[in-house]
Amino acid sequence: MSQPDITLVIAPIEDQDIADVIALWHRCGSTRPWNDPAADIALARRGDNSTVLVGKCDDAVAASVMVGYDGHRGWVYYVTVDPDRRYLNFGRAIMNAAEAWLRERGILKLQLMVRKDNAQVHTFYRSIGYYNQETVTFAKWLDGREPTP
Repeated sequence: MSQPDITLVIAPIEDQDIADVIALWHRCGSTRPWNDPAADIALARRGDNSTVLVGKCDDAVAASVMVGYDGHRGWVYYVTVDPDRRYLNFGRAIMNAAEAWLRERGILKLQLMVRKDNAQVHTFYRSIGYYNQETVTFAKWLDGREPTP
């Protein structure tokens, strides 16, 4: 059975998209209590080295990704697809857009972090060509708070 022909239009986030994108992030379980999504969006939009890309279908926010680079590598965060629109290749499309955004800026390597227990997302990234680098990520809150998962 073939998938219906559904178009995802991807562009940088605009002011009127912010509330819908944050709602999508919450709906997908991508937020954490210690991260303010509105502040994350504002920071990503502040400079030239990051942005939030939004995928719309029928004028509704259906996918998003925060993409940026640290001067050495590209990174993505908040990769989300509306749960009601999964399996329409929107995840692949939003990641392709993030990769293109980085390539346009001369960034040749993209890295991302996935929680260890999120097997479904591991499978998705492997299906689009990503591999596990077998690294360990260390973190420290610079304001002195206790460690978070």
